Amino acid sequence: MESYEVELDGKTYQVKPIRNLNGHSIGPYRIHAGKSVPIVRGGEATKMEEGEFFAIETFGSTGKGYVHEDLECSHYMKNYDVGHVPLRLPAAKKLLATIDRHFGTLAFCRRYLDRLGESKYLMALKNLCDAGVVDPYPPLCDTRGSYVAQYEHTIYLGATKKEVISRGDDY
Repeated sequence: MESYEVELDGKTYQVKPIRNLNGHSIGPYRIHAGKSVPIVRGGEATKMEEGEFFAIETFGSTGKGYVHEDLECSHYMKNYDVGHVPLRLPAAKKLLATIDRHFGTLAFCRRYLDRLGESKYLMALKNLCDAGVVDPYPPLCDTRGSYVAQYEHTIYLGATKKEVISRGDDY
C-alpha cells in the first residue's frame, strides 16, 4: 500500500496504511469476535485456525496513517459479552428491548432507530452506553483534510482451502 499514491483534484498524495486499525475474526452474531489481524508489520501475532471466519480489512489514508475518534457518534452495537445489567431508566429498558428485537448484537445506527419510530431516545442510548450494554462506534478520523479508504473481504479457513466468501462479480 505504501508504494501507491492517489491523485485528487490535481494533487498527488502518498497512501499510508492506518497503523491502529486491524481486521478481525467473526463469529455468529459477533462481528468483532476477539482475534485481531494487523495490517502493518510488527502487529499482534494472530493464529488463524480451521473453521474460523475473518474480516480481512485494509485502511489507507492520505494523512498520517493514524486515526482517532472524532465527531458525533451515530453507530452502535450491543456488547456481545455483557450479561444482564440492571437498568433504572424505563426509557433505556424500552430502547434495549427495541435493540434486542431488531438488531441483537449486530451494528445499528440512529437512523435505523428513527425508521423504527423511536424518538427522544438519546438519553436512553447514552445510559445504555454508560452501563456498557451498548458500545458506541464514533467516526474515525485522520488529520483534517485527509482522505481515508477501507477495503474488506470475509474469508473462511476450511480444512483444505481458504475461501474468500465476500467476492462477487463486481469485486
